Amino acid sequence: MIPYPIELTPDDNGTLLITCPALPEVTTFAEDPDEVDRRASDAIEEAIAARIADGREVPLPTATVKWKHVVQLASQVGLKVNLYRALASEQITRAELGRRLQWKREQVDRLFRLDHATRLDQYDAAFTALGRHVTISAKVVAKATKLARPGFVAGSNRAPRRQPRRLIPQARKHAS
Repeated sequence: MIPYPIELTPDDNGTLLITCPALPEVTTFAEDPDEVDRRASDAIEEAIAARIADGREVPLPTATVKWKHVVQLASQVGLKVNLYRALASEQITRAELGRRLQWKREQVDRLFRLDHATRLDQYDAAFTALGRHVTISAKVVAKATKLARPGFVAGSNRAPRRQPRRLIPQARKHAS
């Protein structure tokens, strides 16, 4: 997960103005404090996706210790941003990554699309092709957060997966 600090400013119409110092293009609002995290993470993810699509730098956030409000982006976003930054630091194109992986262009492009859920083994392959490896850790947080609804991914704008419907056969009425 990538923590991005945000600034909240009360607006004159009762809403909260949300900005992100690391990404100046991020400006959104929330009508109440309960929706700040969702609105902020959606706006930050949108800004990151636009930067990746345009081939621009995606800055990592500054130290979050001094900030009062911090939004945690989903782990999937963090992996995509780190892969994008690794490609840039190695000065390797997506086409070259595709050649190294022996993947088609669309497969490589999906690694960088924030709206695509990439499998962990694909990240492993991509980072290995760059001479890197993925390390995953889980840390204890001060408070546990409830998910808004079952299947909802916190920090993501994706809708939950629907549960398959169970078809219950109805008894047939026979005419006598």
